[in-house]
Amino acid sequence: MNKGIYLDNHSTTRVDPRVLEAMLPFFSDCFGNASSGHVFGWEAEDAVEAARKEVAFLLGAKPAEIFFTSGATESDNLALKGSAGNLLPKGNHIITSQTEHKAVLDTCKVLANKGFEVTYLPVDSKGLIDPDQVRQAIREKTILVSIMHANNEIGVVQNLKDIGRVCKEKEVVFHTDAAQSLGKITINVDEAGVDLVAVSAHKMYGPKGVGALYVRSNAGFRLQPITWGGGQEQGVRSGTLNVPAIVGFGKACVIAAAEHEEEGQRVLALREKLRTGLTCELDGVFVNGDIENRLPGNLNLSFSGVSGQSLLTGLQGELAVSSGSACSSHSASASYVLRALGCSEELADSSLRFGIGRFNDEKEIDYAVSRITSLVKQLRGQPSTH
Repeated sequence: MNKGIYLDNHSTTRVDPRVLEAMLPFFSDCFGNASSGHVFGWEAEDAVEAARKEVAFLLGAKPAEIFFTSGATESDNLALKGSAGNLLPKGNHIITSQTEHKAVLDTCKVLANKGFEVTYLPVDSKGLIDPDQVRQAIREKTILVSIMHANNEIGVVQNLKDIGRVCKEKEVVFHTDAAQSLGKITINVDEAGVDLVAVSAHKMYGPKGVGALYVRSNAGFRLQPITWGGGQEQGVRSGTLNVPAIVGFGKACVIAAAEHEEEGQRVLALREKLRTGLTCELDGVFVNGDIENRLPGNLNLSFSGVSGQSLLTGLQGELAVSSGSACSSHSASASYVLRALGCSEELADSSLRFGIGRFNDEKEIDYAVSRITSLVKQLRGQPSTH
């Protein structure tokens, strides 16, 4: 079955063959439970601890600060609920942004229903947050700031370093969702000044169903668990560890540490080839979000005069792209991220998100330019030269 060209790498990525190779023994010969007190368990535990070091290295963290989870959504929930619960004696005010992933926004709604106050900071027309906005929003009762590193729809990268400096000055815990950025651009927890970082393997050529939460060891608070059971992960996150997936996550981090700078340059060149190709061939094409402070493989475009859904339908079986976040694909409304940038509903509804990744090449980008140009002209009722 020909499924077409995959350009949706912000939704998920193909598992790198080197990652799969590292995982396979832990489905068969090395099948022990990492909590078991015998040689089978010790073998699995050693593999988990090796992976913990590999994830920590990519973040510039200590291995003891890494807690494995089922993915960034769980990590975001654990970070926000777990810290807010234990910080409540200090205050009940949380600051986040209007363009956060639903894993943060919906968790904040739950916390608001439990008596917490939440401030949702606006972004500018490029999708960026001014650190001074954060400073001005902090109150005496503020306990937590949550600003994502790179947006999952528009790929815009926030200035964590300056926001982190504000949070440190005000003695406020700083959390970031780095699911989209880990392995693609550099993130160092000390340089960024973050206390909590949520990450996921399947956005960086690792397996689905595994992620991690970084928790700064000297941040002055302890997370309150949101699940209870066998006391795994230092009692912070109970549940039998997914050893094969954790091993795969570690291997994905090793590969990213060695290759992400060179890979980023190659992917950026492909993105710019796609952007210039489409904007030269078509009128009424608009880039959503800042083009400079952006993930190398992200391109979010609006095509005036056509609907994103019509484009997706027309590209079915040829190009796999999306019209927003995969987690929000069931929603019929225009992207809340693009609306927060000030996009009109018509332009927000005409957007496509392209996620270019490790396994894409120039021929695929050339085809994408040709096919999308032809389809947009067809939908606009214009003659096509392709």
